[in-house]
Amino acid sequence: MNKKTIAVIGLKGLPAFGGAATVGQNIIDQLNQSFKFTVFAVDSHASTSYKLGDVKQHIFKSFPIKKLNIFIYYIRCCLFVIFKGDYDLIHLHHTDGAFILPFLRLKYKVVLTSHARPQDNSKWPWYVKLFFKFNEIVAINFASVFTVVSKPLQETYKRNTTKEIKYIPNGINLSLLADIDLMPKGTEDCIVFAAGRIIPLKGLHLLLEALNKLEYKGCLKVVGNLDQMPSYKNEILGLAKDLNIEFLGLVKDKLKLLCLIKRARLFVFPSLTEAMSIMLLEAAMVRVPILCSDIPANTAVFTEDELTFFKSNNMADLGVKIQYCFNHKRETMSKTNNAFTKLKNDYTWGQISLEYRSVYNILL
Repeated sequence: MNKKTIAVIGLKGLPAFGGAATVGQNIIDQLNQSFKFTVFAVDSHASTSYKLGDVKQHIFKSFPIKKLNIFIYYIRCCLFVIFKGDYDLIHLHHTDGAFILPFLRLKYKVVLTSHARPQDNSKWPWYVKLFFKFNEIVAINFASVFTVVSKPLQETYKRNTTKEIKYIPNGINLSLLADIDLMPKGTEDCIVFAAGRIIPLKGLHLLLEALNKLEYKGCLKVVGNLDQMPSYKNEILGLAKDLNIEFLGLVKDKLKLLCLIKRARLFVFPSLTEAMSIMLLEAAMVRVPILCSDIPANTAVFTEDELTFFKSNNMADLGVKIQYCFNHKRETMSKTNNAFTKLKNDYTWGQISLEYRSVYNILL
């Protein structure tokens, strides 16, 4: 039987090293025996050595103007699938690419997955945020099926439409644990912070301010790209000058990243806003004590019996809770085990991919 073909736009390349790309890669990993996927990528994000069954990557060259790279990528994808492509279905990730939806719908049914609201990112000027808001309207009205990765995000969209907004959560890949167990053992008396892009919304400044107030002399390891916003980078470096910090940059190797987190004394996740963070789920998967902000995206997944929360955007409470975690190791480890049990029961990609399979089959 010939497999139905699905073009995937918005992941920008495999293997994944970002949250949304991780979602897309896991969907493909789980369903590539049933469907034939073509991932549209850009060479700044994709590896030509990545192989998975008969999954293909169509890789465009990066546009020389970096700020326009992803915008031009979406246009190229749109033109290719309309004039050169012959697919049974399109899966478009991210609402920031929704401006191509009306054109895609001339030829295809389209599943659109929203991973976050990009206009919540303070780095964008007002006119870009206005463009993102326009894209949301287009996404809701033109997608054949509109899915979101978190319940709070679903509720936000529901306030502005009567159309169905389908919630399909993110998940974890338990098979990674076997590979992590083969890596060097041991623990490090360090706090770990990790994000793909270190921007104000990720809350690193709050963590550094709290550690300075505590006069923390221990080790802090910071993972992520600090070059997204030069002004914020300077702020972070200023806050870091009296702390014992190791800036590790962006760690693209998933196993190395998870092994680093697993060995930590405490994983701190101080984000001011998220949709449903893959990083938080994967940290819980490796059973490290976690301290995170009490934003709706986090409390929609975990409870106080599974993680330790601090008041979002509250540096003083963050400091108090860091000390609490250090002084109550047995309790935080018990919470860690509870979080892992929840993930294993409710949030594995084997289960979640079946929901995407159902969406695909209905449209096909």
